[in-house]
Amino acid sequence: MNKKGKLFIISAPSGAGKTTLCNKLLEKYDDLFYSVSYTTREPRFDEKDGKDYFFISREKFNSMVSNDEFLEWAEVHGNYYGTSKKFINESLESGKNIILDIDPQGARQLRTKLSYGVYIFIIAPSIGDLKKRLIDRRTETMDKIELRIQNAKKEIAYFKEYDYIIINRDIGSSYRELESIYIAEHLRTYDVENIEDIFSMEE
Repeated sequence: MNKKGKLFIISAPSGAGKTTLCNKLLEKYDDLFYSVSYTTREPRFDEKDGKDYFFISREKFNSMVSNDEFLEWAEVHGNYYGTSKKFINESLESGKNIILDIDPQGARQLRTKLSYGVYIFIIAPSIGDLKKRLIDRRTETMDKIELRIQNAKKEIAYFKEYDYIIINRDIGSSYRELESIYIAEHLRTYDVENIEDIFSMEE
């Protein structure tokens, strides 16, 4: 079997439940790792530097862009986000599977740069559900919530650029769908270079 790791690119509008679903998958599979992105935004009260994001200044971010350290980067909701090129390349070469949580802008960049990757889009059943979930989080002002809702309407238009779509009506069924994708992607025939690697021809 191909020992190179697999890259799962997952996008979703704010409030769709992407983080919860990804965390459940990460908890179950020891060979799956989360790609920690770099961002210029301020951390929320429950976020930790190096675990949820690498929180850096705009000056540092711009320096990393100049040094070509990002596989992709984009401005989202007024802040910058980027994915470490070195981390992704070294992880995949060592056989680790990676979840990359990025917005559709970043995913579109990767489509033009990479010949591999599994693209998954997660949405809530409606804009009304998204708005309620964002309000219930109580982490942002109504102005910021409205900005996220307007961005969500734009992001949803890109769903056809992904391989899979999950409508997160409830966490249980949505997680089973996500896990099914993860399992199925490890059974692809193109990962088998020689059938004798997995099947004995001895009678």
